[in-house]
Amino acid sequence: MKKIFIASKNKGKTDEIKYFLKGLKIEFHSFLDKPEIPNIKETGKTFEENALIKAKAVYDIVNIPVLADDSGLEVDFLDGEPGVYSARYAGENATDLENCEKLLRKLKNIKLKDRKARFKCVLLLYDGSSVRYFNGICEGHIASQMRGKGGFGYDPLFLPEGYTKTFAELDLETKNKISHRGKALQKLRDYL
Repeated sequence: MKKIFIASKNKGKTDEIKYFLKGLKIEFHSFLDKPEIPNIKETGKTFEENALIKAKAVYDIVNIPVLADDSGLEVDFLDGEPGVYSARYAGENATDLENCEKLLRKLKNIKLKDRKARFKCVLLLYDGSSVRYFNGICEGHIASQMRGKGGFGYDPLFLPEGYTKTFAELDLETKNKISHRGKALQKLRDYL
């Protein structure tokens, strides 16, 4: 495989994927290179459905293998919210900060032990005919306030199991080893 199109407009996500797959003889392209590609509506009810919708729509435009990622945060106390709506939890064009603030409001006065959560990542590689899924999960808890400057999304709130630092406080190498996306990317790297 010589070229892969990363079907994401999220620079943080795209950078993580490129960082993790560096050293492979693959030329990466993404929405960041092709801003003219329209937004693809993620209408699926699961991470797998959304990744497939995105991958097939993008493949029809670029005609090279597509790597689609649908990831999200599931909080047990909130019956799995925000789930597939993680990126737009506080509204269609919500910022990471707005999404984090909404989550904190919903968990106000809830003890840390009851803030159990997990990040899930579904990576999908689609070449026009075959589909391959690579999954990763990272268990943890939601902190009571945002901490750290690194990462993106809910990283300043997520305390991975066994750690006292949020994803946003961890160095990139540690985060990539334990994160949901890191686990899925390791499976993809092994496959490639």
